[in-house]
Amino acid sequence: MGLGDEKHQFNKRLRALARKDRAMERGFTTQLRPDGLLIVKPKRRAFAISGRSLVLFAAAFVGFKALAMAELGQATYESHVAELKSGTVIEQVGALVMQPDPASVFVGNHLRPYLR
Repeated sequence: MGLGDEKHQFNKRLRALARKDRAMERGFTTQLRPDGLLIVKPKRRAFAISGRSLVLFAAAFVGFKALAMAELGQATYESHVAELKSGTVIEQVGALVMQPDPASVFVGNHLRPYLR
């Protein structure tokens, strides 16, 4: 093993230790193995998308659909969705997602007077 290989291995171990140290900043757990060795592991990262983010995304999506319904009108909007249903698979998925729901219809009906 040459000097370059040893240096590479050393740097690789340093990077691994630095990565583990950063992970330990979020917290850690300890585990005692049967042979008496204490193992310290970083806590796993929590789910990246919070419930609040999902609710905000859903509200924004309902708002987008309501705005489209208010601007186009209920009949025109439904004809566009029906047109999507007869398209490709991706368009059919879009039609399924863009179907009028009670919340977007309600908001759209209340937005319509303000868009005229």
